[in-house]
Amino acid sequence: MRRNPFVVDGCCRKGSRNALQELYNPMQAELSGAAVLHQARRDQVVDACRVYSASSRKRRVLTPGDLKHLVVDEDHELIYCYVPKVACTNWKRVMMVLTGRGKYSDPMDIPSNEAHIPSNLKTLNQYSIAEINHRLKNYLKFLFVREPFERLVSAYRNKFTLKYNSSFHKRFGTRIIRRYRKNATQDALFNGADVKFKEFVEYLVDPATQRDGPLNEHWQSVYQLCHPCHIHYDLVGKYETLEEDANYVLRLVGVDDSLRFPSYAKSTRTTDAMTAQFFSNISTQQQIQLYQLYKLDFLMFNYSTPSYLRLD
Repeated sequence: MRRNPFVVDGCCRKGSRNALQELYNPMQAELSGAAVLHQARRDQVVDACRVYSASSRKRRVLTPGDLKHLVVDEDHELIYCYVPKVACTNWKRVMMVLTGRGKYSDPMDIPSNEAHIPSNLKTLNQYSIAEINHRLKNYLKFLFVREPFERLVSAYRNKFTLKYNSSFHKRFGTRIIRRYRKNATQDALFNGADVKFKEFVEYLVDPATQRDGPLNEHWQSVYQLCHPCHIHYDLVGKYETLEEDANYVLRLVGVDDSLRFPSYAKSTRTTDAMTAQFFSNISTQQQIQLYQLYKLDFLMFNYSTPSYLRLD
């Protein structure tokens, strides 16, 4: 059955959200510091997409099935593309407050597991083609990104080193251990609860994994999850400046007086130094392969090549 495409290849679609028109008007004498910053981030994405499209023969259009990560808030004409391991639980909580019409007032009153129930938020793939195009053209669209390898290590730590994530151990851990561990114990093969980072990397860079289909959303690239070369995002927030960028979004949609983005615990977050330690245990070849896998995220969102990488 043929799926209906609706967005042509390219990053040329302009948002027309009223709240942004004044900030983005080129005739305006001065832009705020935040508006200049976000314009630079948008320009970075456009430039990287242009280079990628010029060097790649892969051209495609999006279909509704590509839009399951784009959460829609009709009341505030807002679209958020959620990226796992980039504060997406708190952003989903905030979106539930925004779309709840008074049902919720404090995001942190919403249990984390409730924030991830699909029926609690409406996503763009649930609309008709005409409705999708209207919202992509007129709503304020934003996403949040993170240094790609910090996000990757954070996903590994969360999904493979914590006992409560047994579903990931069963679904992915058993498969990884079966493929990449010699002389695995029966317990490891059955439970998949002790996947090593090196084994996880072997799984990611294995061509067989790519042939199996899209990567799980927790370690899929932002490029593949949110399609920034096809969808023109008005705002690109960063995990490194999370609260500042998040509250800027809330200010733009006019809810900053009643809603603040939740602060997050910094004590357990994955840091650059921690990521470097994990990468010290994998081979140069694996580092090169991993960089190629996430290269577009580095380029699009202006993250420098990590100093600990061995790429030559």
